[in-house]
Amino acid sequence: MPLSGDPNGMPPWVQRLERGDDPGLFAEDGAAWTVHAGMPTLVAGIRALLMQALHPGAMAGVHDWSRYREDPLGRLAGTVRWVICVTFGSQEQVDAELGRVARFHSEVAGEYRGSTGETRTYSAADADLVEWVHLAFTDAFLTCHETWGGPIPGGPDAYVSDWATAGRLMGVTDPPETAAELRARMHGYLDRGILRGDERVQDVVRFLRRVPLDGSLRWAYRLLFAGAVATIPREYRRMLGLRRSWLPVVTMTRFVLFVAGKSLGSGPRAHDMARRRLRRLEASGTAPAQAS
Repeated sequence: MPLSGDPNGMPPWVQRLERGDDPGLFAEDGAAWTVHAGMPTLVAGIRALLMQALHPGAMAGVHDWSRYREDPLGRLAGTVRWVICVTFGSQEQVDAELGRVARFHSEVAGEYRGSTGETRTYSAADADLVEWVHLAFTDAFLTCHETWGGPIPGGPDAYVSDWATAGRLMGVTDPPETAAELRARMHGYLDRGILRGDERVQDVVRFLRRVPLDGSLRWAYRLLFAGAVATIPREYRRMLGLRRSWLPVVTMTRFVLFVAGKSLGSGPRAHDMARRRLRRLEASGTAPAQAS
């Protein structure tokens, strides 16, 4: 795990996934496990950031509070940590991670110009901001897995329903439970004129297009970026000022993901650590019924 900065490749919070006395929030090898353990998450993270930037409140929060320019990999690692801990961790680890995120979000507040030019205040707890971030994340990870991953147990609706649990934990009052409802809810933001592509958005797009990486990582990332753009519907791409490449970037991205998967080797990953916890609980006879 190069993002962790750990010399052994596995940060302490991943190692802690094998601890705990409960199975966690989601079923082993269920929809959330399957999607979040897959290589398409490498593309989904880029797509989610692009889509989230279209909400001016979310964009203001990134502009005012994020360190993505100074430490882009550190910023990404923080998001990865949240996703992995909530998906694969015990309830104790989930609670600890929610506390970590809440402490940071408690300070996030400011002002931005709305779609009609009015000055609006925002905070990380604003209902429409929290919902849009959840919608953009869910849609990104679902779409990328549908494009480059295998079958999802229970189908797309099962994943949306699974990850609605995470949405509620983050304060989304009524997260969508089906893929159709997810896309309809997102279009509602578009139809109401809430989303906007302005200079701040273009600044983030320019940075995400050219994240400072070295050597082969730089070229692999650019293909992943192009793959992410290819999966974004035209109406959102237009607001982002992006065009789909004329190259066969979906196929090229599939190759990059294949190579990336091979390069990770056969060592334990996050879901493997979670399995160790589950097997320990089963062996001790103390494993409660697992979530479904």
